Amino acid sequence: MRFGVNHTPSVGWFHSWLDFSPSDTARDLEQIASLGADHVRIFPLWPVVQPNRTMIRQRALDDVATVVDIAGSFGLDVNVDALQGHLSSFDFVPAWLDTWHRRNLFTDPDVVASTVAYVEALARTVADRPNLLGITIGNEVNQFAHAPHPAPFGVTAEQGHAWAATMVAAARRGLGTDGGRGLEARRGSAPLVTVAQYDAAWYDDAQPFGPEHAADHGDATVTHSWVFNGAAQLHGALGPGSVRHGEYLLQLAAAWNRDPHRPNWLQEVGAPTNVVPPADAASFTEQTIRHVLGAQDVLGVTWWCSHDVARSLADFPELEYDLGLFTNDGRRKPAGEAFAALARSAPASPAAPPATGIVLDDVGPDGTPRPGVRADCAPGGRFAAGWLALAEAAPDGRGPQVLLRSRLHEDVLRAARGITTIEHVPDGLDGTVLAVAHPATGA
Repeated sequence: MRFGVNHTPSVGWFHSWLDFSPSDTARDLEQIASLGADHVRIFPLWPVVQPNRTMIRQRALDDVATVVDIAGSFGLDVNVDALQGHLSSFDFVPAWLDTWHRRNLFTDPDVVASTVAYVEALARTVADRPNLLGITIGNEVNQFAHAPHPAPFGVTAEQGHAWAATMVAAARRGLGTDGGRGLEARRGSAPLVTVAQYDAAWYDDAQPFGPEHAADHGDATVTHSWVFNGAAQLHGALGPGSVRHGEYLLQLAAAWNRDPHRPNWLQEVGAPTNVVPPADAASFTEQTIRHVLGAQDVLGVTWWCSHDVARSLADFPELEYDLGLFTNDGRRKPAGEAFAALARSAPASPAAPPATGIVLDDVGPDGTPRPGVRADCAPGGRFAAGWLALAEAAPDGRGPQVLLRSRLHEDVLRAARGITTIEHVPDGLDGTVLAVAHPATGA
């Protein structure tokens, strides 16, 4: 189980890449290391690195490599995100992809070729660093694929698969690795490549990028858990459906893994103050992580985020100014204390799989795909309510694994996942869906 933090620079936020300061970065990373974290996730801004479709700035790539080296000096591994993409309610896409030059991010051949060149160059720049945890293709890039984004790029699920496969291949070429490295990456012996999506992939039936895109591409299945998606509105800040949301999302996403031992990474989770009062942030942090520790094959948890956004920066949603484990001037907050206590006391070995599995009816009686499956899984949906009821009633306090009905016949898979008891969604659940389909502004 790895414990990490998403690095939000305390000086200049992510705009700091425009005027990179090794000393400011070192101060932030030393504070992160003081929490007992073993890794950070960093976010070079795409337009800064590739301001023109045929121009990749070596100075910007060198700055990324410098951050990886600084992190290593404090004992931190680094995951590098490529396509920013979307960060804390702001979009960062190059000018050559917008307005007068607008082309489809996912399907335009010239755009895809240029993006491939960038991803490969970024991966190649850091490939030889011994503390490289891996490359994530982009931060919640699926938010560009559909509403509520104000100007989405149209893409089908099939085109999304082609795009994700192309980007993963580019990263692997840059790293000089092949696929199937998830378990090695968890043990620290190989970098991994991942694809990150916000939770519409599991909760919004209209989102072109879905569970299969998370489970079929890269070396681990990545989830981002934000309880302002309806969970906290329904259950309260510290209700079971809120503090168990990260655990639930890990189990839900893992249901689509074809490899029963594929690592599952809670790559983003935080305590958003629009639904979690600051006085509850430490308890929310502690309870969320403890429940995540009970899930199987968890690569790690990476908290959002390291430092609060400075109040001198304008136009952020209010919650963004108070998401850090540290204040903007570097004081450790109660949530930071809770994170540090867990990072230092967590068991060294991953949890054994929960023995109970709950069936998700992804297909109907005739075996055809069932409409509305993702809505059922959203907070307040019938399946989400059924999972939570079983989790709360479990003698060991652990939520059940999720088993797709379409795979019930795969006895070998079920045995490999350690599922010995199969449950179904209890009757009498009304399934009032409260999920809010929007990008995670904390990301």
